[in-house]
Amino acid sequence: MAKSIPIRLRDAVDDSQDLYHRLVLLVGPAGSGKSRQLLELAETCATRVINLNLALSGELLELTQRQRVLRIPVILESLAKNATVADEAGSPRPVILDNLEILFDTSLRQDPMRLLQALSRNRPVVVAWNGALLGRSLTYAERGHAEYRSYDDPDARIIEVDTITPER
Repeated sequence: MAKSIPIRLRDAVDDSQDLYHRLVLLVGPAGSGKSRQLLELAETCATRVINLNLALSGELLELTQRQRVLRIPVILESLAKNATVADEAGSPRPVILDNLEILFDTSLRQDPMRLLQALSRNRPVVVAWNGALLGRSLTYAERGHAEYRSYDDPDARIIEVDTITPER
């Protein structure tokens, strides 16, 4: 019997402990059930899911455009630091991020993968990624779209959600 996605995510987090970047991506199209899977993972890890669009947009609201561009890495680090709690063995529980579309906003001039990798340097980070894994290339958005990104051989553990899962 195949392992459930939350168990596969937990295994990927455990397997990433000795890696330079402890980044785990749950990759699939919108509506494929990624958010529900992250909620189940958060429950088993005794942590919470951070809605990155909501948390980051609230922090950026009062800043100028230039300040936004410069402060995003600092704000992300602060959000992760506030969410990081150690388990009974002293290992940090994963930071779980959902709804990261704001990172792809072209006006913010960021490299989302680089931001997530930097965030995962000192702690495990699990992220819902709206996109696809095509061979060894990870994509976000459709080719030709302003927010389109493609990453060859990303330094991350990748779990794919292939089919659209109906909401409970």
